[in-house]
Amino acid sequence: MTSLSKNASNSTMKDAPIIHYRNPKSGHCHKVELFMSLLGISYINHELDMVNGAHKSTDFITKNPFGQVPVIVDGEHTVSDSNAIIVYLADTYGSIYPWMGATPIEKARVQRWLSVASGELAKGPAALRLEYVFGANIDVASALAITENLLKVMEDTLTDTKSYLATDSLTLGDIAMYSYIAHAPEGGVSLQPYPAIRAWVNRIESLANFIPMASSPIVECRL
Repeated sequence: MTSLSKNASNSTMKDAPIIHYRNPKSGHCHKVELFMSLLGISYINHELDMVNGAHKSTDFITKNPFGQVPVIVDGEHTVSDSNAIIVYLADTYGSIYPWMGATPIEKARVQRWLSVASGELAKGPAALRLEYVFGANIDVASALAITENLLKVMEDTLTDTKSYLATDSLTLGDIAMYSYIAHAPEGGVSLQPYPAIRAWVNRIESLANFIPMASSPIVECRL
């Protein structure tokens, strides 16, 4: 397995584990859990009974007024939104490793992929998977078009850079994008036409302390 630099891992000792409120089949939650694992942070998963509305309960709304997972509670700090959480974790526990990039242009490139994770990724591969795994009603034609363009951009980017999306090293941009891309076949999206993306997925899955997301059945390919 590939090891991260010692400067990439947690250098701050914690008195108590982080509490991670999650749905185990959410890619947003998985990116948070994956990053905590890569950093070597102690955490406890708290499964929310979302079918029965636990994420809309008064208690949970005090943690995230939008009633969404993931949420982490780290001592006196409560943080919601998956991208906000991984930025917090990188700044708090990521030591001196440049998770957000080392130079102004690298930081801009990482931020771009964080934005893509909240935009094209959420509206494309994540939405298609949401339809099959959770039964959501989506605009399939729009999601397929967004997905096709996103995968082309990612393939071209990874063909040019050879290793990771934003820089030559693993960054938060990769963490933010990985889960829903790796599980795109669960939404009927094949990664076979994209060798650079598949190599990138394998590269991340070869990292020390990598943890997988709970899988769902692979469905008939529609893209």
